[in-house]
Formats: sequence, C-alpha cells, structure tokens
Amino acid sequence: MFEIDRQHNQPYYQQIMQDIINGIEEGTLAPDDCLPAERKLATLYGVNRSTVGRALEELVSLGWIERIPGSKTIIANSRLANRHTPHFQWSNLLLNQLNREDPYVRELKTLQSHPDSIDLFSGDLPLDFIQDFQIPSYSWESVLAKQQHLASDGYNALKTTILQQLKRQFRLAIKNEELLVTSGSTQGISLIFDTLLHHGDMVATEDPSFLFSLPWLASNQIRLLGVEMDHEGIRPEALVDCFKQNKVKLLYLNPDFQNPSTCQMSLKRRQEIIAICQEYHVLIIEDDVFGELNFHSPLPRLKELAPEQVVYLGSLSKIFSSTIKIGWLCAPRPLLQSILQTKKDSERHTDIFAQLMATAALSADDYNTKQQVLLHKLQQRQAETLQLLQTWQDDWAVQAVNGGFYLYLTWQHQPLKRNDWQLFLKHKLLVAPSFLYSKNKQAFRLNYAHLSPTDNLAFKEKFASITNELKKG
Repeated sequence: MFEIDRQHNQPYYQQIMQDIINGIEEGTLAPDDCLPAERKLATLYGVNRSTVGRALEELVSLGWIERIPGSKTIIANSRLANRHTPHFQWSNLLLNQLNREDPYVRELKTLQSHPDSIDLFSGDLPLDFIQDFQIPSYSWESVLAKQQHLASDGYNALKTTILQQLKRQFRLAIKNEELLVTSGSTQGISLIFDTLLHHGDMVATEDPSFLFSLPWLASNQIRLLGVEMDHEGIRPEALVDCFKQNKVKLLYLNPDFQNPSTCQMSLKRRQEIIAICQEYHVLIIEDDVFGELNFHSPLPRLKELAPEQVVYLGSLSKIFSSTIKIGWLCAPRPLLQSILQTKKDSERHTDIFAQLMATAALSADDYNTKQQVLLHKLQQRQAETLQLLQTWQDDWAVQAVNGGFYLYLTWQHQPLKRNDWQLFLKHKLLVAPSFLYSKNKQAFRLNYAHLSPTDNLAFKEKFASITNELKKG
C-alpha cells in the first residue's frame, strides 16, 4: 500500500486510485476505515497534495470512498455493485472482475470445505432435499438432432411445460412468443439490463437486495438505488421520493420471500407499487425465484396484476440444484424480441442437456407430489430451526417465513461494526451478513435447510459463543 511506480507511464493520480481500490478489494482497507489525511497521503506517496486530492475526488464519484466534511475520508460502506470501475481499468476489466468478490465472501469460501464449518451461507437446497426424478435415456444422435432444431428462445417442449406450470400455479396466461428460456434468473437479469440500460442509468430495488452483491453490475456502470422496506415490502412513500429525485429506468423487485430479508409483499402493497410505477412510467422486473417454494396459496404475481408493466423472471435452480441452470423470462412480445436479440448477439446459449432434464422433471406424473414432499420437509426444518433459536430470542429477532429456505436474524443490542462479523468466520459458522446487501450491519441471512439435526449441537455451541462475545462488545 501507499506506493507508486515512477517508471510507469500511468498518471500518478490513477496509480493512487488503483492502489486504494486494490486495498479495498483485498480487504486491507475495510468499510468505515479512515484513510490518512491528504497531507499525510501526499507524503506517503511522494506526490503533490493536489494529485492526492484528484485521486480521492475520483474515488468519491465512483463510490469507493466518502468524504466527511471538515474531518476525515473513510472507505465507503457502499454495496459491491455500486463501486464503479475507473475508465482506465477497462482494458483489464475481465481480470479485475475476478477480484471483485467481497473480501468477507472470499474468506468464507476458503472455509466451506473445512470439516468443522457449518455452511448456512449457501443459496441452494441440500442434496437430501432435492427430489429424485427419472431422466429419459437419450442417444447421442437424438441429443444432436434436438440441438440442431433448438430454437433460440428455448426447447419448445420445455416452454410448453413452463407455460402450463405458470397458468396452473399462478394464473399467468403467458403466450409462447412471450417466453424465453434462460440459464437461470441471473442470466435473465443481465439480458434485461444489457438490452434496456446504458452507462450511468439508474435501477431502483429493495434495500437490502441481493442485487447489491453482484459485481458485474459495477462493470456495466449501472447505478443501483436502494429503497427502504417495511414488513409489507418496499415502502410506497420512499419509492415516490426515489422516482421524484432520480431518473429511474427500472424497478427490480423480489416480492415473495425477498432475498435476503425474506419479506413477502402484501397484496395491497403490490397494487400500490404497480400504481406508482404506472404513474412514473417505470418498468418492473419481478424476480420470482422462490415462487415454487410457497407453503400456502400464492398471492397474485405482479405480472398477473399488470401484464404490460412487468417483466417476469422464474428459475428452477432453487428447486433442483444450482448446477441445473434453467430459468425463464416473460415479457411483452416486442420487448422479448429485443431481449432475444441481445442473447443471440452476445452468444449466451442455454444448454440443451439442462433443458431436457428440466422438461423431464416438470412433466413427470409425480412432480406435484414430490413438490409437496419438498415443501413439507422445508416447513419441518424451519420449525426445528426456529425452536433452536428460541434460546437467543432476546438477542436476535427472527420471523417465521411462509416459503423459501432463508431466515433473517437481526441483532437486538448495540450497533455492530463490520469487523464484528469476523467472529462468525472465526467460529466457522458461515452465514451471509447484511452488509453484503445493504449498508446495514445488524443482521444476517441463514439457509435453514442446510442446518441438519446432526449439526444442531455444534451450531448451538458456535452461536452461543458468537452471541456472548458480541454482547461483551
């Protein structure tokens, strides 16, 4: 840190920017850490104070640091996706993206294979929860034949099955030409953004939101705006303020079992949010990745309430496995054609094998029966986890959830600092802290499906130690 290469032809202020960015990405500089004063930095780097000042101003504009008037400069507590890439890094952008993962997540991933770790960070079902479906036997010749006739919008038999599922489960009357098969919902998001957004455009979303943890958004120079939530979902008043103060192109929502907060948007709130977006002419992206994991009768989808106002995303990766990357995107036909063209131009293909497996599973006679078995197992595991957490009800607030496989726990005592969360890594209890998705540092997301009864004793010991250490401050 605090070195520049005087033999390099890159301007000094850019080298200083790169040095500070490297420190943040490597974890040497953590959010809320103070940088030395400008005069001190100028001495450390051996440059004029004006050179340091220019580097710091650039880093402020890109979301890496914050200036506190009259006092200090700190590492911004900004979400990963809002740390934008300096223009001089573009030639090395792909290389830089490899290092864009949050340092906490990088350290966590090194512990996932440790025998003493309890991994509740994962974003999928445990293997013993995934239902077993019979997959037809295909000859290599038949697979090649299907590949040759595979339409760019997806395997037609799979599309037909998905359309039937959407109509039966959610009363969504989607036409074949309004549906595009994707490699998971994340690919759907990227296709929409690449089609509709340009450098510097703004997207509003819930705060917290998993979108803030996606590093590729920063590479596109897209600005994310977090909008406050309450127990019913995104707050209408806050959304109106956001639209009045900013030129928002899209609103991304996760209305059912929101990631990470697990909140489910009420019907009244869905209607209010749609009305606001219609008034301000803002397109809604509805990500329904947990739609199939609803323990009760589902509320109307935003897509059902406003078909022309909403682009709808779904996925099978939360049901089957994250290795089966199959999702879908539903949009009005003219918009879907533009998104499909983006997919063709960028050569983002969807694997034929995954589509064949998804078709076989979704069209199986016992699919609904096995789905009910899965939901029952999830309900049972959630009840067991909530019972286990009763011991710490005065320390961590948590609510039961009507679907999905996450719980969201909020600390009830003193404000926490980012470094406090190192306790979870120290004890090898792997969870997703809220600072990955928000500026908030008081909560964490836990995948209760992965907390098997055989881990309960170890979990209690680890969680008790962490909670006691946090209470000591």
